[in-house]
Amino acid sequence: MSKVVVGMSGGVDSSVAAIILQKQGYEVIGLFMRNWDSTINNDFLGNPNDLNDICPQEKDYNDALKVCEKLGIPLKRVDFVKEYWDFVFTYFLDELKKGRTPNPDVMCNKYIKFDMFAKEAVKLGADYIATGHYARLIDGKLYKGLDKNKDQTYFLSQVSKKQLENVLFPVGELQKSEVRKIAHEYGLITADKKDSTGICFIGERNFKQFLENYLPNNPGNIVNIDTGEVLGKHSGLMYYTIGQRRGLNIGGTKERMFVCKKDLDKNILYVAIGDENKYLMSYACEIEDVNLLDALPKKCMAKFRYRQADNEVYPEKLDNGNVLVKYPQGVKAVTEGQACVFYNGDECLGGGIIKTVYKEKK
Repeated sequence: MSKVVVGMSGGVDSSVAAIILQKQGYEVIGLFMRNWDSTINNDFLGNPNDLNDICPQEKDYNDALKVCEKLGIPLKRVDFVKEYWDFVFTYFLDELKKGRTPNPDVMCNKYIKFDMFAKEAVKLGADYIATGHYARLIDGKLYKGLDKNKDQTYFLSQVSKKQLENVLFPVGELQKSEVRKIAHEYGLITADKKDSTGICFIGERNFKQFLENYLPNNPGNIVNIDTGEVLGKHSGLMYYTIGQRRGLNIGGTKERMFVCKKDLDKNILYVAIGDENKYLMSYACEIEDVNLLDALPKKCMAKFRYRQADNEVYPEKLDNGNVLVKYPQGVKAVTEGQACVFYNGDECLGGGIIKTVYKEKK
């Protein structure tokens, strides 16, 4: 009997992944990863008497434990707090300092879930590892999950072909509604558990309050890019993303404004009114940290952010190992630091991190 170690997150997807693997005849072991120390910086955690608030990971662990007990499988626990800090959180902070918009979940998959976790699974004698990702592996190639609204291949784009060997994605063939139905049939505590949202280590907490514990605020002017008028003060460029409309706190105007540019040298946040295309449209970008899972054709599709519609692109490999991605039709709000992920139909070809965005056609 083949042994598979499942990453049990305390959510419904990994719970059902374990059920499916059991039904397929595998010997299943659950492994819970503790990636973040929820007890640090208690000043931003809210009510110190509310254990659900202070230790959300402990609640997840307890849920995972109850699921494993119900299924009759063992649950191991491993601590990756230091590794997560070194490879994911430090990267996240460094990118913010550069004025970019990082996606730490992409790096968590690359360095933690499909590296550290996989090594730990080998110690447990695993033939395979499995997660609750909505993705599929067919003949060694990565494909979108059948539930297109939940597809998570975007977040797997930095995982190497080697890392995807001996990996199983049991819920990739299912719709989310089917996953919850199975969880209900088994009477699992996670059946109606809300999906986690936002950045993994921040959870439901206030993003700004969280970051203030790690990066000093550097307030500056908010300026109308067309008139040069100072409209207000920003609390730090790291808190804003290109295209953002909410939370600008600009008084005295009924016009809807959006973030169109950040000037790190002058610490200015530029906003605009009116034609988004004029300020947010770009026609090419250069990506770095390129990770290809299959050959890159001269024309394919790409996503520049999660849940975005696929865009037709023309990638060109550069001498420095980066890729120039052209999209002459124009795409709004392509943002430095985000992942650019390539697709050929439902096959995920890999991707890279957006280094430079070009407003003119290349």
